[in-house]
Amino acid sequence: MAWLQDLFFGGGVAHSLLVLALTIMLGIILGRIKVFGISLGATFILFVGILFGEAGMQVDHNILHFFQEFGLILFVFAIGLQVGPSFFSNFKKGGRVLNLLAVLNVISAVVVTLIIYYLSDVPIQTMVGIMSGAITNTPGLGAAQQAFSEISGIDDPSIGMGYAVAYPLGVVGIIVAIMLIRMIGKIDIKKEEQALEEERAEEELSAVPISLEVCNPALFGHTVESLTDLLQGRKFVVSRIWKKSTDEILIANTETVMEEGDKIFVITEQPHVEALVVTVGKELNIGRKRWIPEGSKYIARKVVVTRHEINGRSLKSLNLRALYGVNVTRIYRSGVEIVASPNFILQYGDRLNVVGSDVALESVIPMFGNSVKRLNEPNLVTIFLGIALGIILGSIPIMFPGIPQPVKLGLAGGPLVVAILIARFGYKVHLVSYTTTSANLILREMGISIFLACVGLKAGDGFVDTLVHQGGFTWVGYGLLITLIPLIIVGILGRFVFKLNYLQLAGMMAGATTDPPALSYVNSLSDNEAASVGYATVYPLTMFLRVLAAQMMIIFLL
Repeated sequence: MAWLQDLFFGGGVAHSLLVLALTIMLGIILGRIKVFGISLGATFILFVGILFGEAGMQVDHNILHFFQEFGLILFVFAIGLQVGPSFFSNFKKGGRVLNLLAVLNVISAVVVTLIIYYLSDVPIQTMVGIMSGAITNTPGLGAAQQAFSEISGIDDPSIGMGYAVAYPLGVVGIIVAIMLIRMIGKIDIKKEEQALEEERAEEELSAVPISLEVCNPALFGHTVESLTDLLQGRKFVVSRIWKKSTDEILIANTETVMEEGDKIFVITEQPHVEALVVTVGKELNIGRKRWIPEGSKYIARKVVVTRHEINGRSLKSLNLRALYGVNVTRIYRSGVEIVASPNFILQYGDRLNVVGSDVALESVIPMFGNSVKRLNEPNLVTIFLGIALGIILGSIPIMFPGIPQPVKLGLAGGPLVVAILIARFGYKVHLVSYTTTSANLILREMGISIFLACVGLKAGDGFVDTLVHQGGFTWVGYGLLITLIPLIIVGILGRFVFKLNYLQLAGMMAGATTDPPALSYVNSLSDNEAASVGYATVYPLTMFLRVLAAQMMIIFLL
């Protein structure tokens, strides 16, 4: 049985892969167990790794280091692809307040960490590990470890230990902070839901179909383009026109002439409905199906963009109305319905609502590709090009006055920044960043699982001794302070100063700590999606700042 002893407690590639596989498998299984409705998920892999490390199941240092960095790169790159398309748009409108509060939460956590650092004898790298665990941010842990290794040339297992001891109460503490804000504000969830419904009724921005009768003499004998000129800045598409003179329904284009009594079918957004009614004439109660009567040659089809040549093209450049007599009325991207406009930039994976004659659609559909099967094909060139560029960017030394050590984005920050940029602007250079939800998820989960297993195995050697004899329980208290103080400050400001809806605020608090269990708790309070929207709004910027903050603290204070 010597071979079995060598396989589990020896060395080599087979031993390393076996230990990693067992760590990840057991961690995922145990992570599904819920205590008071809360589970640690993939993070339990970390604790299984610690257990194996204490039991003597060590992995070769070089192999462990490679897998840790590779897993981290896969994880942060997948996150960048996921959040990139909405990263910059999330600063608009209400997202500004939410992101401002999220930034304040990040800064507050750094300040609390620094105060504890200066008042205690805990090394800065360990404090950053505790901070990352307290705010349940694994990429921040990876960034801290990578930055420390770059500067010192060695690894410090205390970073992973700090993360591990602070993480469990970090998860609980975030939920406790959300509950405290509810208690302080004496919040009634039903009233919060009702307020959201009333607000949505007033400010709904999804695509709205309306039917109008042309009654404005200023439009008689003029084209649809003239209506667009009159309503500059308004988003709408005149899809079809019902000619009074011939009782025919036709596809509308910019050269279509409107006459008195003609009826037009328009796709717009709620804030623009009143302006359209006032300008055109009056609104009619005509069902959408009436605009495509039975036997009509005009039909509506859903078309998927799966041709690389269309990626990055604007609707205007395709000239669909003039060449084919068809209209694109709506675009569906990442589950969001968007009103089509001439300058809208198409991306791979967009789903278009196209209206036209059956003959015209047969000519147009191949232009877009419309091959759902192709969406399942991974764009590996973009992924590996992005990783390569991210490593290069992360390795560039940046000098700041008064700092002897150059600053680097590292293997966590570099790929994250490049992935965000590719996801948002890649179409400009014909890079396809589209990945299916399942493909992105498996890339992300594989990366984080490998990373956590490696961190746990590194931290396992001496973990119990650190926890019992070297102040590990004190670290738990430090972590709880780093969790609660910033969230309570931000929660009070958001509720009582910015008057945010509680569900939206709670989602933001979960997103500001990048904590899915906290989001799961908030979602259990209500069926309204406001919490998920708040979480998604602040998640991209928060993730980026957490990674950057962890690195900067190591670089500036080590």
